[in-house]
Amino acid sequence: MINFRPSETRPPPSPSSSAVVSAVTAEKAFSFISKGWREVKDSTEADLQLMKDRANSFNREFENFLTSASRSSSFPVTTAAPAEIEFVRKKLQPKLTEFRRAYSSPDFSKRVLEKWSPSKAKIRIDFWEWKGEGEVEKSWEPIRALKTRLRELERRSSSSEIIEGLKNSELVEKVKASLKAICKEPEYSKEVPPLDFQELLACLVRQSGPFLDHLGVKRDVSDKVVESLCGKRKNQLLLRSFPEGEPSILEGDNINDELDLRLASVLQSTGHHYEGGLWDDLTKRDTSDRKRHVAIVTTASLPWMTGTAVNPLFRAAYLAKSQKQSVTLLVPWLTRTDQELVYPNNITFSSPEEQEVYIRDWLKERVGFNADFKISFYPGKFQKERRSILPAGDTSQFISSKDADIAILEEPEHLNWYHHGKRWTDKFNHVVGVVHTNYLEYIKREKNGALQAFFVKHINNWVTRAYCDKVLRLSAATQDLPKSVICNVHGVNPKFLEIGERMSAVKEDGEQKFSKGAYFLGKMVWAKGYRELIDLLSKQKNDLNGFKLDVYGNGEDAHEVQSTAKKLDLNVNFMKGRDHADDSLHDYKVFINPSLSDVLCTATAEALAMGKFVVCADHPSNDFFRAFPNCLTYKTPEEFVNKLNEAMSSDPHPLTPEQRYNLSWEAATQRFMEYSDLDKILNMSYNGDNSESNKVSASVRKSKSVPNLTSVVDGGLAFAHYCLTGNEFLRQCTGAVPGTRDYSMQHCKDLHLLPPQVENPVYGW
Repeated sequence: MINFRPSETRPPPSPSSSAVVSAVTAEKAFSFISKGWREVKDSTEADLQLMKDRANSFNREFENFLTSASRSSSFPVTTAAPAEIEFVRKKLQPKLTEFRRAYSSPDFSKRVLEKWSPSKAKIRIDFWEWKGEGEVEKSWEPIRALKTRLRELERRSSSSEIIEGLKNSELVEKVKASLKAICKEPEYSKEVPPLDFQELLACLVRQSGPFLDHLGVKRDVSDKVVESLCGKRKNQLLLRSFPEGEPSILEGDNINDELDLRLASVLQSTGHHYEGGLWDDLTKRDTSDRKRHVAIVTTASLPWMTGTAVNPLFRAAYLAKSQKQSVTLLVPWLTRTDQELVYPNNITFSSPEEQEVYIRDWLKERVGFNADFKISFYPGKFQKERRSILPAGDTSQFISSKDADIAILEEPEHLNWYHHGKRWTDKFNHVVGVVHTNYLEYIKREKNGALQAFFVKHINNWVTRAYCDKVLRLSAATQDLPKSVICNVHGVNPKFLEIGERMSAVKEDGEQKFSKGAYFLGKMVWAKGYRELIDLLSKQKNDLNGFKLDVYGNGEDAHEVQSTAKKLDLNVNFMKGRDHADDSLHDYKVFINPSLSDVLCTATAEALAMGKFVVCADHPSNDFFRAFPNCLTYKTPEEFVNKLNEAMSSDPHPLTPEQRYNLSWEAATQRFMEYSDLDKILNMSYNGDNSESNKVSASVRKSKSVPNLTSVVDGGLAFAHYCLTGNEFLRQCTGAVPGTRDYSMQHCKDLHLLPPQVENPVYGW
């Protein structure tokens, strides 16, 4: 505690003590000032040392630059562009002169040190010595050398030695190339003339195809109008699309392709690029890695011996055989209860892996090589009424986005009747549909078939237009679908060709080639030709006296078919179905196929490959087989009898190598690549970037060149279809299997999938 006593006072200090105090105070102040000045001086010296080091580094770099410039001046002089000379004279030389003057001026150093230099004080530094009047007493050696070098550089630049060195400078050449690449003008920007009136009118007519189709104007009429507008100047279209010296990438006579190319070249010359419309999805797979991927999606799988199970399997094997593209085959997976209804001989599988082993073993036994492709499964549900498998859920989700490049939809209408998921043409770069079945013919045979066929016809048009880029019809027996062409893209099992060669060798040895008569083979349902067969045999019973027919098949209508034949007292021997390559069938000479519902009968092709006669109806489904001399067609029941007698009384012609090749899967794959445009698509990836045709095709690309009215209509149809198939009530009204909008919990267990509620959650409910 402090005690304050105001009565106590201190005596005043003496004069001697005041002097002592003043001296101590001055000494402390001087010491503080000196210490601060020393700190400032030390900091300044450190900064100046850093400047010195940087000057040394700059000096070394500058000497290297001058050395390289002097060397380049000794090279042979080449012609330089005037722009480069002007750049050196007007830009480089003044800058160097200005830099030298500014750096060598005494004011430069004075400005640096003036804030640290007290007036009339003398400070010794490492650069040069300052006096009070600002005179330079001694220059630092590196600075003096730098001044000398700058003067020498200025002298050389004025005498054009630097210019001559820059002419041969590799750096200048690289800069020139970079500037040319950046400032490159669009190709054909000046050479391509605009569209004239006739070309614009032809484009309008062609783009209005869907609208004219609804008005009853057939596609052939629209094509003729377009051809009449552009046909006379057909040879000028491509010449107007390319400048002189550039080759044409189209060699055919297709006026539509030429008009497309003309449009694309004109749009590119204007710098326009179409980025997609309302329905377009631009998140497609990038194909810059050149390794293309083909996904084949089908509606059936082995051991169900049906065309949509066997033919896509062979297609996958032979597409993968070339090893130019990776292939995935996507087949339906059925639960155990559905397997028991579909697969023959009580064959069932407990896991997809087990069924995959069965499929691969079956295939290897028939093709004789290891097919390197992937097999995947999607959830499917068997519908008894239609005797077919329908997809459950979004089938497209079982192809990963990185593999979503090219899709082949086997039976596209079947796959998309109730498809509620991502649009195929949005996820894949190119989608091809292959039509296997004549659904309209089957439906017409049912109750109220005409009305049902009317609706199915328009639904098929709807879904194929919305989900496919190209549709291949195996024959003219199928419905005329949008974007479709007719071509047989199926071959026969190589095993049947081997049987045919063996039977031909037996005949050359003089032995009897065939010891049995005629037979028919097929699934025993009325729609598979059994109705036509019973009618023919019953109507011509008297003319076929003594003729016996063996029939092989199993099916839902087996009991009814056999009882009908027995009631009509027909000479028919029914036996269980078996593989067409079975040894017991080799000795038959004649195969009969009266079916009018087939699209392209696989059994007919197999019989021809084995060297047998085939007696079949004069029907569009048999157009491909007419070229073979062993194929005998008839139009009337009487002609059927004549053709049958002709076959029974003569020997079949041996197949030529060309005919044998046309039946093979190698030829079928080649036709498929050509008619589906896959050869063009894949070749654009396989060809080198330096090829001239690849440069032209890359510069004039039609896919995203112009907004297409057809694509807008197709996108609207796909969106409407997606909305309608999302309603369970509407699905069941149109015949869908209940609960197939999403896959079942049993599918989740078998395929190790997340529940559909987790995979596709619905928020806000």
